[in-house]
Amino acid sequence: MKALHRNNLFCWSQFNEDRNIDFHSYLWVREAGNVVFDPLPMTTHDKKHLNSLGSVSHIILSNSDHVRDAVNLAGETGADIWGPAAEQQDFPIQCSKWLSEAQGLLEGLDVYVTNGSKTKGELAFVVESVTLITGDLIRAHTGGKLCILPEAKLQDRFQAIESVERLAAIEGIIAILPGDGWPVFRDGAAVLSELLESLHP
Repeated sequence: MKALHRNNLFCWSQFNEDRNIDFHSYLWVREAGNVVFDPLPMTTHDKKHLNSLGSVSHIILSNSDHVRDAVNLAGETGADIWGPAAEQQDFPIQCSKWLSEAQGLLEGLDVYVTNGSKTKGELAFVVESVTLITGDLIRAHTGGKLCILPEAKLQDRFQAIESVERLAAIEGIIAILPGDGWPVFRDGAAVLSELLESLHP
């Protein structure tokens, strides 16, 4: 796995040829049990690294299109799988907990619901007040510049922009880790503001 901007955050990736971007999964290392977000299949190297960092207690999924390898990883680690409450009726796998918006869901973890994306109630996460992890709605196809899903894939463009506005209003965001595309490791709040400006020509 790749080390990120903080010493307790890691990432593994898979290149998507159709979109010419990387898809990412993230690991947050914590004493109370490590948390994995939107897990892709792992190489032997990455799995060995994961195991060396302690036990995985939770696998958290931002949306139904990011289930990825969650079931296999849960089987190997015994981790609980948590998913978005808005998709509970049609979610492709069983989850032990269904998430709505919450502050301090786990110590250091806040959950935000974003609307208007390609799935209902997609989740975004703020880790330790400074790192925003997103699913599909906010992404980055070009280094240093965020974008959102193409309009054809949005359920509601107005709601999607409103969701971006809510996330951009969170104070103190330094880094943005999208599920799809380039991460932003500095000046995250400013880059989110630039995204908002681009959505309001």
